[in-house]
Amino acid sequence: VVRRRLLQRYEHQPFISCLAGFYSCRWKRYQRRRTEPGKCCCKTRECVFFPLLVGAFCFSLVFLYMWGEAKNDYNNFDWYNYGNLGFWFLWSLVLLIVAAILFVYITLLLVLAMCLLAEGQQLYLHWSHKIGTFLVLGFSVTALFILSVLWGDQWKTVRLSFQITAPYLHIGAITIMVLLSWPVAVHAIRADKKVVQVIIVGPYLAILLFLFLIPLGMYSPCIREMGTLGPKPALIGHRGAPMLAPENTEMSFQKTIEHGGDGLETDVTISYDGVPFLMHDSTLRRTTNIKEVYPNDTAQNAALFSWDTLQELNAGTWFLKDKPFSCMGSLSRADQNQAMNQSIYKLSNFLHLAESQNKLVIFDLYRPPEKHPYRNSWINRTLEVILNESGIRPHLVLWLENDMRSFVQSVAPGFQQTMGSKAPVEDLLMDNIVKLNLAYTEMSSEDIRKYAEANITTNLYVVNEPWLFSLAWCSGAHSVTTNAVHTLKNLSQPLFLLTPQQYNIMWILTDLTSVLLISLIFAL
Repeated sequence: VVRRRLLQRYEHQPFISCLAGFYSCRWKRYQRRRTEPGKCCCKTRECVFFPLLVGAFCFSLVFLYMWGEAKNDYNNFDWYNYGNLGFWFLWSLVLLIVAAILFVYITLLLVLAMCLLAEGQQLYLHWSHKIGTFLVLGFSVTALFILSVLWGDQWKTVRLSFQITAPYLHIGAITIMVLLSWPVAVHAIRADKKVVQVIIVGPYLAILLFLFLIPLGMYSPCIREMGTLGPKPALIGHRGAPMLAPENTEMSFQKTIEHGGDGLETDVTISYDGVPFLMHDSTLRRTTNIKEVYPNDTAQNAALFSWDTLQELNAGTWFLKDKPFSCMGSLSRADQNQAMNQSIYKLSNFLHLAESQNKLVIFDLYRPPEKHPYRNSWINRTLEVILNESGIRPHLVLWLENDMRSFVQSVAPGFQQTMGSKAPVEDLLMDNIVKLNLAYTEMSSEDIRKYAEANITTNLYVVNEPWLFSLAWCSGAHSVTTNAVHTLKNLSQPLFLLTPQQYNIMWILTDLTSVLLISLIFAL
């Protein structure tokens, strides 16, 4: 008798047992009697917690998408943390892995919950999963808040990414709505009250209608007529090829040239005895072995060392030890040996190399600190090296420094005057500006076209990811500064390039197919 009662109350259904086991940690027992669709099948506490589960999923999805699209700037993120923590580590990659794991976890919980609801089963999320949900929600919200405060420009990257991914995100969203149509239809059609039906179907149809119409507001420069795409942007190596060799070294610039780069970008500092050399950081700690040679001077400004002292330092061993980029490939034995023997590079040697290979050069010029002998003559000293010691032809120099620009134009009229910010066309022409050097987050096809009409070209920095380079290409950029010359050189056309006709067909077919499937599901 007892056995018969137990069998009447519980029966073995592997699918539901598995769902309930993973979701509620109840592997032996589950609710046998199904709740009628359209009626509440959960306790009040679970009804309150379910929106938190959905919220954790949404926030984790937003953060994962944001951080995934931020891959272009991972090196900047790691460099920022290095400046605060004092040691180099790929925190960006760790954050991506954690975000992906948490998203997969919360997605599985949500899918399990939806399956249980579709089967009419009562939800009972185990306490450990509830803690996990709060952890996912707290992590995602906190990470989004901190990144928004410290790195707010990353939202501009997200907005730019929509110009590439929006058509495909649209298809993904429509697919999810088709999958959700079955449980919505079952619960709505079998609901015993009209109000309940409206509550179930109303929001679903509103979201569906929004998704159907949202392509009307989409814009992407990569959706264009055949034959209207401009030439591929020139590639300027950012500190050379820092994914293949130590940044700002001779090897790095040679790698850029080997992979077909069109120009070289660097950073110029002046030593205490007046020798301009290449160094991005204010100290020598990250990119040299100064800890081993002069351990007491690691925090000293790089410009306060003499050139003889700087020549004693190795500028390549750190590259093999710290691996500054997560996507770095393995180096050959010959490249490893070459990297280990790199030294700090003089500006004059850098310019000699560019001249011999007919490459454009652009550089950030750093003013020496207080009490430096060249504090007030830094530009003059740099010009002496360019004009008298390097032999580089003036038209290969993109002059970016804004201080004393009129003086520079008078002594070196052949330089290509370059501005680092947007300004009215009239003002730029008055200052003889021929190129803009802008952060990629300021990318605007309309502005690029407006400047191009006045014969002012646009260079965007720092562009590493193929999707971002594709967007710059479609927007009409003349050149980009990049860490990945070896990768972008292989692109023969922009990714995600569509004609308006192809996009319209994709959009209409997606909507029509989804309408047909959803109608059939509701009809059944």
